[in-house]
Amino acid sequence: MKYFFLCGLLCLNVAAISQTREVCFTIDDLPVVNYGIQEEAYLEGITAQLISHFDTYEIPAIGFLNETKLFREGGLSSFQLKLLEMWLKNGYELGNHTYSHMNYHAATFEDYTADIIKGEKESRPLIEKYGQELKYFRHPYLRVGLTKEKHDSLTQFLEQNGYEEAPVTIDNDDYLFAKAYHEALVMQDSATMSKIGKDYINYMEEKIHYFEGASQKLWNRNIKHILLLHANKLNADYLDELAAMYQKNGYDFISLKEALTDPVYQQEISRYGDWGISWVDRWALSMGKKGDFFKDDPTTPEYVKELAAQ
Repeated sequence: MKYFFLCGLLCLNVAAISQTREVCFTIDDLPVVNYGIQEEAYLEGITAQLISHFDTYEIPAIGFLNETKLFREGGLSSFQLKLLEMWLKNGYELGNHTYSHMNYHAATFEDYTADIIKGEKESRPLIEKYGQELKYFRHPYLRVGLTKEKHDSLTQFLEQNGYEEAPVTIDNDDYLFAKAYHEALVMQDSATMSKIGKDYINYMEEKIHYFEGASQKLWNRNIKHILLLHANKLNADYLDELAAMYQKNGYDFISLKEALTDPVYQQEISRYGDWGISWVDRWALSMGKKGDFFKDDPTTPEYVKELAAQ
């Protein structure tokens, strides 16, 4: 009896090890999503808060930059460059998110790829100054190509220019929560800001469980996840609670390089459309999954959508 009991414990331990939960935090639209607020103290505060939370939780985050934000009417902004240097000085990676946040599905291949190259003009030498390498690319709107041909052409271009694609497995509506949060901030409605923050963390926890469940259904395991967030006031204020919630759910924080070692990122995608969706959903569609497979995907509260639309 004791033998079987010990064997049972061993099996449980092996199962626990095999189900290690890992996630990479990626932050889009650097330097800051400001919703029109240009005060330097405000923008620097958001950047400093994000970095402080990364430091506290030892999150090897990577930020994806739109270089158009580096320019003001007088030309290249030394202050915006300073915000990027705050990331680099603290050891955090930066990646290319195109110059102007261009939608590949609404652009020609020539215009889109030119926007990618334009998007590294200022950041590449800055990144190299800090002994790092510009090597990752994140598709704006998660648009990767309407057809296999357009997708493959872009993939080939990126490889030829030394980039690796940065997929997303935990997609979400943080941008809607952030816009609603901004509107409440402008109205100085602290009660609504608190409600949005609380509901945001609950929503993001539901997203974890949804994509964990989808991973189990597709591969009988939890994959190394890549989370999409944006550089906004909401995440600056609530990233500590978000990180703590991930830890409560058993997650370790890993780099993008480490996340991409998961073999799942080599899995073929064979279904294309005008989608900006998680790679988990892309793989599911490519594996023939239908509507019922996606029915439990958490939705954003209506009040958040309404407030974000203002």
